[in-house]
Amino acid sequence: MLRKIIAQIPNTITCLSLFFGSLAIISSFHFYTQLWGLPCYQWAFICIAISAVCDFFDGASARMLHAYSNLGKELDSLSDLVSFGVAPGMLVYNLMALQDGPQWMPFIAIFIPLMGELRLARFNIDDRQTTSFLGMPIPANAIFWIGAIAWMTSHTYIGHWPMAVLIIIMSLLMVATGMKMFSLKFKNFNFKENLRRYVIILAAVLFVILEGVPGLGWTIIFYIILSLLPSRN
Repeated sequence: MLRKIIAQIPNTITCLSLFFGSLAIISSFHFYTQLWGLPCYQWAFICIAISAVCDFFDGASARMLHAYSNLGKELDSLSDLVSFGVAPGMLVYNLMALQDGPQWMPFIAIFIPLMGELRLARFNIDDRQTTSFLGMPIPANAIFWIGAIAWMTSHTYIGHWPMAVLIIIMSLLMVATGMKMFSLKFKNFNFKENLRRYVIILAAVLFVILEGVPGLGWTIIFYIILSLLPSRN
C-alpha cells in the first residue's frame, strides 16, 4: 500500500501543475481586474510560475522515488499543454482583445497552444531529445510570453500586426526541428560541461534584476541565441 501511495506522488504534483495552469487561464479572462492587490494577469503569471515549479519537481520526484510510469508521461504532456500552451495563449488573446484593432486578430493567439500541442506530441515519440531539444521547449514559450506581456503592460502595446508576427515566429520555434537547443537540466556541476547553463542562469538573474518580470522575455531570447551558437558540449 505504501509503495502504491509513493508511486502516485509524481502524478499528484503533475496534477497540481495542471490545476495552477487552469487557474492561470481563468485569471487571464479577468486581465486587469484587481484581486488581493494585484491585477489578474499578474496572478496568471504567478500560477504559470507555480506550474513550472511543479513541472520540475514531478520529474525530480519520479527519478528520486523510481516512480516512472506511462500514465505519468501522458499526464505530464497534458499538463504542459494547459499550463505552458493554453494559459499563455489565453493571456495573449485577452491582452489583444482589450486593444483597438480588428476583432478577429486576437484569435491568432490560439496558434500558441496549437504549436505547443504539436511540439509535445513530437517530443513524446522522438528519442533524439533526451539530452537536448529540437525546437524551443514549451515551458520556455510560456516564460517568454510572461516577460513579453509584462513589458507591454508596463510600456506600450506593440500593435496587432507586430503581435501577430511575434506569435507566429515564437510558436513556429517550438516545432522548428532543425534548431537544436540545449537542455537546462544538470547531470553534474562540472563548469566546462555546463558552461552555457551557468551563463543562461546568470543572464536570467541579471535580466530580472535590471528589468523585473519583462527580463524573463529577454532571457528566453538570449537562450535562443545561445543555443544557436556552436558548442563542443
